[in-house]
Amino acid sequence: MPKQTPVYLSAPGLLCCAGDRRERFFDAAQRGDRSGIVPFSLPGAPQNSSGRRSFPAGRIPEEFFPPAGNAGIREGSRIFRIAGAALEQIRPEVEQAAAVYGPDRVGVCIGSCDNGSELSLEAHRAYFSTGCFPENYELRYQGAAYPAEYIARRFGLTGPVLTVSTACASGAGAVSQGAVLIRGGFCDAVIAGGVDIVSQTVLLGFDSLETVSDAPCNPFSKNRKGITLGEGAAFFVLSRESLGIPITLLGAGESADAFHITAPRPDGEGAIRAMKEALAAAGIGPRDVGYINLHGTGTPLNDAMEALAVAAVFPGAASPPVSSTKSITGHTLGAAGALELALCWLALSYAAETSAGDLLLPVHVWDGVYDDDLPRLRFAGRDTTLRGLRICMSNSFAFGGCNISLIIGRED
Repeated sequence: MPKQTPVYLSAPGLLCCAGDRRERFFDAAQRGDRSGIVPFSLPGAPQNSSGRRSFPAGRIPEEFFPPAGNAGIREGSRIFRIAGAALEQIRPEVEQAAAVYGPDRVGVCIGSCDNGSELSLEAHRAYFSTGCFPENYELRYQGAAYPAEYIARRFGLTGPVLTVSTACASGAGAVSQGAVLIRGGFCDAVIAGGVDIVSQTVLLGFDSLETVSDAPCNPFSKNRKGITLGEGAAFFVLSRESLGIPITLLGAGESADAFHITAPRPDGEGAIRAMKEALAAAGIGPRDVGYINLHGTGTPLNDAMEALAVAAVFPGAASPPVSSTKSITGHTLGAAGALELALCWLALSYAAETSAGDLLLPVHVWDGVYDDDLPRLRFAGRDTTLRGLRICMSNSFAFGGCNISLIIGRED
């Protein structure tokens, strides 16, 4: 595969339970601070089979984003207020891209899974109670495309507007597809990323699959019990030319093994193919990757598959330090791929600033109990440092066998 033309990524705009700005988020990741994982109760929700109505979750504090105030049903919704807070962090880059290329040459590509449950649940409760939907409610509010359309309207952009909804690979898929729009000549710049919230529907849905842990997630541990859900948003401005620190999307690899609607293929073949395609697209080998942000959900099946896949692609001396940061942010679903790529971007940015010193890597927070049935990976501890970090990989392996690996690197 020929090496792909690099696409530049701006500094990310982001928001999650671990931080309301880049510096705070990266500091939490370096310290392994999981204080953002808190009990989340669901008033009025039915008990699950074990009688629980409360779950640990990465719930964003209200002070991290603007209050609803007098905003309408759409702009006042939690998901758009979270997205808005993250988008304001990249407003200068969006406006610069629109001024340089024109609004019609700036696209939007957003990943999300929620599909408006926040609005649709309240609307349907009203319908079941009164026989009518609220006067200001429209069915399109629960469409998958609505967050992307909202962002295009917010900035007055008239380029292509796309939505990626491939479960928890959505945010990473949106970045990959944004790069396709630029390389294909359809756009000169693209707002790309993901946003999702912790909603009653999603949380109880995962709980019905018996995949939600009753304690903060413990990825790759022998004692892992399942996921901890989270919410967040992360967006980049992708462009043909650098809008700041020259960090580029070197390569993306995607596969769809379609083994099962929720369970991953046990041998990791789809994940292996995605990682190898990303390396080939970037024109590099396994030894060139300095750090991998793992998908690492904390579920028995997904962690086992990913450990096998990473060990196969990065054997022995080629194995770089790795960590799953979902124990810090929770699993942010459609935002996860973009949020974790943002963490890789920040690691490269900080590495550039500390090129003469060592960079403390994002911590893999777990109980330290290895699962002897899995190959051992080089998990980054609280004191794991690296000098001269130049290339990172971020993995997202979702329901339905939707696998994607992204590789980003910094130029000299």
